[in-house]
Amino acid sequence: MTKRTSVRQRRVSAELRALRIKANLTCREVSEGLGFSESKISRMETGDRGLYVDDVSAILGFLHAPTEKRQELLTLLREGEERNWHEIHGKLPPNWKQLIRFEDEAAGIKNYEPLLIPGLAQTPEYTRALMQSIDRRLEELDVEKLIAARVSRQLVLGRLNGPVVHLLIEEGVLRRLVGGPEVMRGQLQHLQLMANRSNVTIQVVPFSVGGHPGLEGPLVLLDFAAQPTLAYAETRGASSFLEDEASMARVQHAWRGLLRCALSPADSASLIARLIGNLNATEEPEP
Repeated sequence: MTKRTSVRQRRVSAELRALRIKANLTCREVSEGLGFSESKISRMETGDRGLYVDDVSAILGFLHAPTEKRQELLTLLREGEERNWHEIHGKLPPNWKQLIRFEDEAAGIKNYEPLLIPGLAQTPEYTRALMQSIDRRLEELDVEKLIAARVSRQLVLGRLNGPVVHLLIEEGVLRRLVGGPEVMRGQLQHLQLMANRSNVTIQVVPFSVGGHPGLEGPLVLLDFAAQPTLAYAETRGASSFLEDEASMARVQHAWRGLLRCALSPADSASLIARLIGNLNATEEPEP
């Protein structure tokens, strides 16, 4: 049976490894300094071993972790057995950093979006227009940070042995002219290029299906080689990692229902090509 490690504990494990590497130390050097076995340090960093407050505190002290970081990680660890992780956020979602990390570790990423192009497939121009439309209070620096975060997430697609990515997008998303015809044409053309990747599948959920399980909201499923599947969801002003069995069963059921509703990859590609053609036709100069 796959070992079930909470999202918080996986975050702490990743931070321990990052702090050790930053200190330019090996697992053996840390183990010798603390009197732990080298395998124990390694398993703590990979999440293959349960984490205990005293052990983690000792490692953080040995690595001279800043007090604020030490308190943050120990608090996460004490709450680690509570399933699901919700954060209320302001302009920039704090959970994005963790989402990027989990996407980088994932063997598979499934994403359904009913209102916008999935973040992994957005062009910078589309992201800029989208963010400025959603919140006109955003300052230019905030917009640039959001664009940079999107680009950082997309790096995983070009990585050797990167994740298998499956995107489901509502037809209305493709027809909504976010940023105007030129921006949207560039975005649709980018989807065409992405669909040609061997590790990417793009399917459209058409208007014609009527009601379907995706109407409850967007979803992301992250599959891992050695950890249970994790779900991520964003709503207005909040984001959540879901991991309890009831939530996971509900999300996975919705994904299977969406697959039954979606056009085939080939028919989806044809629809995207037609929409690009329509945009080209509307911008042809009059004779």
